[in-house]
Amino acid sequence: MLEISIATRLLCGIALVTVPTIEFGGAFLLRLLRTRDPGYVDNPTRRRLFRAGHAHAGVILILSLICQLLMDSVVVPAPLEWIVRLGVPAAAILMPLGFFLSVLQPRADQPGGAIRLVYVGAMVLAIAVVIAGIGLIHAAIVLSSSGAAPML
Repeated sequence: MLEISIATRLLCGIALVTVPTIEFGGAFLLRLLRTRDPGYVDNPTRRRLFRAGHAHAGVILILSLICQLLMDSVVVPAPLEWIVRLGVPAAAILMPLGFFLSVLQPRADQPGGAIRLVYVGAMVLAIAVVIAGIGLIHAAIVLSSSGAAPML
């Protein structure tokens, strides 16, 4: 049985408390559609980037919850563990922020400089999930070589 660490409980709790911000974003997008806001419905670039930001926020937040639990089942050096524990939720903030801030102006027809945050978040996310994946593979190899019965 998996023991849930204090770090996991804390970081999952913080992540869950942020869910209403994603809900607020969805309500905001729905209001823009419902009122047929010209800065949204008439601007395909802004519409696509706002939807991408909202989707990335939700999906990566769920991934961060999963990664918190997974980090309790591996043994990696503490700095690497914290890259995963903080990196995935950071990506859930950085990437959507880049999508939203890059088209703040209702008439923006192309992303502004804030779009760089999407790339920074993507890099942080990639590094964090690769560390988590390697840690899980290593844990599986160690368990299988110790004679533990595989749970298939």
